[in-house]
Order: sequence, then structure tokens, then C-alpha cells
Amino acid sequence: MNQPGHPVTLAVSPEPGDHVRGAEHARVTVIEYADFECPSCKNAEQTSILLLERYPVKVRFIYRHFPLEAAHPHALLAAEASEAASAQGKFWPMHDLLFQNQAHLKDKDLHRYAADLGLDMVRYTAEMNDHVYLQKVREQIEGGRASHIRATPTFFVDGVVQDVSFGLQGLHDAVAAAV
Repeated sequence: MNQPGHPVTLAVSPEPGDHVRGAEHARVTVIEYADFECPSCKNAEQTSILLLERYPVKVRFIYRHFPLEAAHPHALLAAEASEAASAQGKFWPMHDLLFQNQAHLKDKDLHRYAADLGLDMVRYTAEMNDHVYLQKVREQIEGGRASHIRATPTFFVDGVVQDVSFGLQGLHDAVAAAV
């Protein structure tokens, strides 16, 4: 349990099923809990790319789902679509497409993105219809709640939350200090 005055820490350590960019054995791990329909998350995506470019072997970046369903009605389905793409080795291309097309995340849009990525559409459609990846997304949401996340994006640098409510400079500074 986090006590007042103590930093909020990550409840779920990096796992084999996480979506990772960057060096596997990097010195610093940045974990982002995000929502594909969240405008602030879209804005934060450039920051993760810049950090990986600046520290290509020292930083690894992990993306986890935290769709805020009350505010973003298409975010949960978009998260499921990204997992269906992941099962076919295309998580990051789908991730990028979802953020690039954030205003268009209805089922028909997601289907089109999957086709554009060359996914096996019979498999994709069956998995989406059966909500095969809903449990994984829900587990990441629960991990986020256990880490006291209330908003997106939320970033952890080596397991400690970084306040980005006033901009992403604090995240850059925390990563720079950690490397």
C-alpha cells in the first residue's frame, strides 16, 4: 500500500506478454498505461519515440492498455484489435495506425486497418467476434488500477510513477536521470 508522501509504484512488473520497443535488456524501463482514444495519449506517443531515439540501447518502452470506457467508447474495442494484430505479429503497426486515426475507431474502421496491415482476416474477425483478447486487456486495466492509475497516459520509469499532468518534460528528465 502506498503511504502519503511515498511515490506511487508499479504493481505489475514487466511480463513476457508485454508490448516492448527498444533494447530487451535496457538499463531503464518506461511503462505507459494508455488509451487509444485519449488525445493526451496520442500527443505522448512522440515522446516515447524521442526517448527511444535518444537512448536506443539504454531504454525500453512498454505499452499497456488502460481504456477509459466512460470517456472513450471505442477504446476498449481498439485495444482488443491491437491484441488481435499482436497475435499475428503486428502490434506496433496497429498501435501506430490506431493513434494516427484516433477519430475513427469504430468496428468497421478497425477491420479496415487490420486488412491494410495484411492480417489473416478470417482469424481477425473470429477473434474479435469472440472477444478473445478482452481478458488480457481487462488484466492490464486491473494492473493499472492496482498501481493507482486514474488517468491516461500514466508513465512509470523503473517502477515509479512520473507526473506528466503539466507536460512531458518530467518524463524526459526522469529517464535522463535514470540512464
